Amino acid sequence: MSSGVDKGGPELTALTAAPEAADTLTASAAAVPRLPLWQISRLRMATDGHGVTALVGSYGCPLNCKYCINPDSHGSGGNYRLVTPEELLELVKIDDLYYLATGGGIMFGGGEPLLNADFIAAFRRIAPKEWNFYAETSLCVPKKALTVAAGAIDHFYVDVKDTDAAIFERYTGVNAAASVFRNLGALLALTGPERITVRLPLIPGFNTAEDVLRSKERLTEAGVVNFDCFNYRV
Repeated sequence: MSSGVDKGGPELTALTAAPEAADTLTASAAAVPRLPLWQISRLRMATDGHGVTALVGSYGCPLNCKYCINPDSHGSGGNYRLVTPEELLELVKIDDLYYLATGGGIMFGGGEPLLNADFIAAFRRIAPKEWNFYAETSLCVPKKALTVAAGAIDHFYVDVKDTDAAIFERYTGVNAAASVFRNLGALLALTGPERITVRLPLIPGFNTAEDVLRSKERLTEAGVVNFDCFNYRV
């Protein structure tokens, strides 16, 4: 297994528009969703859904988690580039045979990938139908994004942190636990429980094993059936 980060990009050919066509081209370009691509990590196994996957990391996140594993994926002055669905397809289709042979595909991560739900939906429409699509999300996004993403993602990995509002805010720096819980309920209604795995971490210095158990009980009552409970290593 190998992995890597692709920070290069396809060479773009400049177009010169006639004056009368300039407005049409500008409107068309504005309608194309673009992803703030932070990284691509290829040939991942047993970490992001089933089979061999490519992790597509987008830039931008509403949270400021104390132990964030991707601190370069958000904040000001970040290193990313905007790509169209077609440009992303060119970057990830190199491993098409691996996706098909193992039942793998694309994992959208971040940052917060569902901030780019329209892009994901557009990419899904042009990607091979046999690919599986996954997303790792905090669900700290507008509710509209859930509806769009539910039609494009096969399985969601929801990083809840903790259902206790005080713990959540202390760890993430954002008072959004109630919003995340509501969004999870909305996503369950859209997809059903089998397409969602909730990740519940034991976070040193922020929550306890008892807190994790309470969160799991509350989420089970809400309809969650798949859990990934683990310890943060810091």
